[in-house]
Amino acid sequence: MNRTERPARQRYVAPLLRLGALAALALLWQLASLALDTPVFPPPSRVLALFITELPGPLGWHFAASLWRVTASILLAIVTAAPVGLVLGQSKRLYEVTVPFISLLHPIPKVVLVPVILLVLGVGELPKIVIVATILFFQILVLVRDAAAAIQTELLTSVRSLGAGRRALLTFVYLPASLPAIFTAVRQSIGTAVAVLYVAELFATRLGLGYYIYLQGSTLFDYPRMYAGIVAMSMLGLGLAATVDLLERRLCRWQQTT
Repeated sequence: MNRTERPARQRYVAPLLRLGALAALALLWQLASLALDTPVFPPPSRVLALFITELPGPLGWHFAASLWRVTASILLAIVTAAPVGLVLGQSKRLYEVTVPFISLLHPIPKVVLVPVILLVLGVGELPKIVIVATILFFQILVLVRDAAAAIQTELLTSVRSLGAGRRALLTFVYLPASLPAIFTAVRQSIGTAVAVLYVAELFATRLGLGYYIYLQGSTLFDYPRMYAGIVAMSMLGLGLAATVDLLERRLCRWQQTT
């Protein structure tokens, strides 16, 4: 097989595998619904019909609100964490000084900070965005820091010999080398970020998929609509992951195998 044909073939195989997995999950869902025979677990056909009907209406507004919050959170985390990671990766002294603090803060489950952030920042959009951004912050910080620190000294020396200063090194060496780490961090954190977004949207809001799912399931007991909201939140996570993969392929072309 031609080397140029292999990546193109892989781009077609991956979506087909995902569609096959989706069909298998739908089949398992249908069989489980028939076996349990309870209103709490409706069949996927009914949920899908409601999803299609509700998406142009109320569900679509809730989806848009959640999409805005998680997108703003990702951008906020990248803008704040990536520069800090680059600085720490360039300075061995700062790296050693900050390691104990990051080692203590990074493993803490960020969901426990939800009440604190709400108390400090109050209600509204900002605390929800900050809650999700906090999860991504440490993940991006650690991976970017390590990627910047792992750049070979010989490469830096050769670039400096061409007259590159600190700004040129940051723009043309450190930042490109850290881009894959940023995408990896975001990809690894999307699932947790969406889960925490659900928790954040249970507080002081009437718009968002978290609020929609809780309202339909725990207040109105409309289980098909509750599952439609769950499907929408799953689509949100999958869409974000696919977007990150696409951006990485476009911006990090040197990583693609041939």
